[in-house]
Amino acid sequence: MGVPTEGEPIQIHSYKHNGHIHRIWDETTVLKGTQNLVIGGNDRTVVTESDGRTWVTREPAICYFHSQHWFNVIGMLREDGIYYYCNLSSPFIFDGEAVKYIDYDLDIKVFPDMTFHLLDEDEYERHRQIMNYPSAIDQILKANVNQLICWIRQKKGPFAPDFIDTWYERYLTYRHG
Repeated sequence: MGVPTEGEPIQIHSYKHNGHIHRIWDETTVLKGTQNLVIGGNDRTVVTESDGRTWVTREPAICYFHSQHWFNVIGMLREDGIYYYCNLSSPFIFDGEAVKYIDYDLDIKVFPDMTFHLLDEDEYERHRQIMNYPSAIDQILKANVNQLICWIRQKKGPFAPDFIDTWYERYLTYRHG
């Protein structure tokens, strides 16, 4: 597994458990890249859905991927504060062109006041049966939901008070530097 180069644009590829592509983010600037961690920034990037439809993100976002955790976190900078969208997913890999992971349906949306909602439990249950998620993966994902909730409550990792703002400042230096 390679390491993405800081300042370079990469894509983000989200897959489903059955191997089908789910979503592609066209361009994200690497802000930090190691074997275990990728932090990226993007703004108004084109997103392509599995059916070919495209849309453009509305606000700047900082993306956090870790090779040891079964989730990734996107912090979106909006006028009324930072909103987080957390995907329960496989740990990422980087293959030289894109950060890739398997999206496992469950999501946690976190609001600027740090309240949160677990989303898509019905979709998870449906896909778990259709795609035959192994029970080990089901257990890992449920444990990672709990870990993610602890991180949110403790304001740890990407939820730390200055995390998104600090990385957004770095993103702006690449973007306008």
